[in-house]
Amino acid sequence: MKINKLSYDSALNRIFSATVFREMAKKGQSALFTRLLKDTDIVDQVGTSATVGEAFDFAFNILKVAGYRDEYIYRAAVSHKVLLGTHSLRTASMLNEFRAGQCKADLVILNGTSTVYEIKSERDSLVRLENQVTNYKRVFAKVNVISSEDHIDGILKTVSEDVGVMCLTKRYQIKTIREAQNCPERICPSTVFDSLRISESVEILENLGILVPNVPNIQRYTVLRELFADIDPATLHFEMVKTLKRTRNLAPLKDFVERLPKSLQTAALSVAVRRSDQARLIDATETPLHAAMTWS
Repeated sequence: MKINKLSYDSALNRIFSATVFREMAKKGQSALFTRLLKDTDIVDQVGTSATVGEAFDFAFNILKVAGYRDEYIYRAAVSHKVLLGTHSLRTASMLNEFRAGQCKADLVILNGTSTVYEIKSERDSLVRLENQVTNYKRVFAKVNVISSEDHIDGILKTVSEDVGVMCLTKRYQIKTIREAQNCPERICPSTVFDSLRISESVEILENLGILVPNVPNIQRYTVLRELFADIDPATLHFEMVKTLKRTRNLAPLKDFVERLPKSLQTAALSVAVRRSDQARLIDATETPLHAAMTWS
């Protein structure tokens, strides 16, 4: 089969899109997955008796190679090697696309502290990095930048010494170039407030023994933000981590994640799927490719 390289590369990356994942969860199949698969030679490589899950794993192993990697591969490396490797879903939680000032954090892991990971894949530039790091420091105690080997020198020249620098090596290992410093005292309470749900903000205030006035909804945001502004940063950080670990708890997903192909576990931790749809998604990944190629 003659395959266009641009179509091939695009198809490989789009296979791991949230759209494909949600479609499989909702319908038990994905016409988009089938169309994308036809733009690759994966079926020829693994055979039609292989499962959809094995096709995902095969595609992931191709994308792990330096030069092909996009953001999903970096997310998978951090979630597998840090969240599920060093920690666990029972002791830590993970936030995706979490608002931090003017930016959205790629990935945040909460355990005893808050650690943000800014991903700079081979396809990214470093133009926005300085501004991103500045915003992250206002919400998280530890800031890491993880990138390919090609970006390391540029990152070291761009960020301050309190920022951690990590490299996803050609062997798909995370190498720490410089450890991030843990600085909860530098966060900005007002910026933290803007990152949280109102219910989370109220819970934090109550845990700190701060009376939340009973005011009309139209005034609620302003009043709560003013209360946050007066909280000691390190104290607030401790309560923020404790509260978010409860409200954004991923432990209920443990069995679901473990039943999925390894290449899809990061998607399961990032894309919301109703509990009633989880079994349908698992069944879809166990479908033989000869059946999946008829999905429409």
